Amino acid sequence: MVGGDGWKARLSAFALAGVVSAAQAQFAQVPVPALNQAPVSSEAEDGPGYRLDAARHVYAAFPSRIHKGKMPPMMYAVMITEADVDAEGQVIAVRVVRPPAAAKEVTPWVVSLIRRAAPFPPPVRMAGGTAVWREIWLVDKTGTFQVDALTEGQR
Repeated sequence: MVGGDGWKARLSAFALAGVVSAAQAQFAQVPVPALNQAPVSSEAEDGPGYRLDAARHVYAAFPSRIHKGKMPPMMYAVMITEADVDAEGQVIAVRVVRPPAAAKEVTPWVVSLIRRAAPFPPPVRMAGGTAVWREIWLVDKTGTFQVDALTEGQR
C-alpha cells in the first residue's frame, strides 16, 4: 500500500474543503433588494422601537433570504452589528460589534445587506433625527437569515 493511511487524511481534507467552499458560495453575492418604493417614516421614539422598524424593512428588502420557521440547532454564523441611520434613512456607518466565530465570509455579506437595504425608515421622532440600529444576525449555511428582533426561534 503506497502512502499508508495519508491518502485518507488528504481525501477528508479535500471533502471538507468542498463543503466549506459550497457554504461560502452562498455569501459570495449580495442579493438586490426587492423594494420598489421609499420606506415610510418610523414613528419609533426609542432604540427598541426603531429596531423593529429596521428589521421589518430588511425582511421586506430581502424576502427570499429570510429563513422560514425556526432556525436550525447549529447556526452557521451569529454576529452583532450597529448601523447609524440618518434623518433621510441613509446608512452613515456600519460597525461589527461581534463578528461570527468561524464563518468570516458572512461579515462582509451582512454589512453589504445592511448598506443595500438603504434607505431605511427615516427616524423622524428620534432625538436628533438619527438612529443606531443594533441587531443580532442569525445566519444559516444556506444563505438565509433571521434577525433577533423578528426571529421565530431555534429548533
